[in-house]
Amino acid sequence: MRAAAGEDAQEGAGAAAAAPLDPGCGLPLSRGAGSPAASQDKLFLMKAGIFLGTVATAGMVAGFGTTLAMTKKKNPDWFSKGITATATLPESGSSLALRALGWGSLYAWCGVGLLSFAIWKALGVHSMKEFRTKMQSVFPAIPKNSECSVEWEDLLKSK
Repeated sequence: MRAAAGEDAQEGAGAAAAAPLDPGCGLPLSRGAGSPAASQDKLFLMKAGIFLGTVATAGMVAGFGTTLAMTKKKNPDWFSKGITATATLPESGSSLALRALGWGSLYAWCGVGLLSFAIWKALGVHSMKEFRTKMQSVFPAIPKNSECSVEWEDLLKSK
């Protein structure tokens, strides 16, 4: 009886190490679709995504604001000329930048779309499944092992 109880305790310890513990009971949480652990994982991923998005946005706003402040401090006359349209500059700097961004975005979307369409037609595929199998036959397989096949010390050595 005692030997069986000892085995159960060891199995329970192994299960506790493999699965996260429920903070209320200390029991391992299951990872099924409707389990509390799965919902905690989703919540964690959502919080992490929101955090990273907030940090990235704050960094972009801070960088853009710092650049504008430095430009205004360096050349206040040129900065004010760029904000409003004048007789010498019929278009303000911000409207010119927005127009350039719009055309650049249009060219980028059309270029990538045209390139993708050309590759699709050159391969002669009719579905994404065919495209995937064709790409797998053309390119080498990516190894699944976690070991790095490239030794960085060998690559970065000075000759």
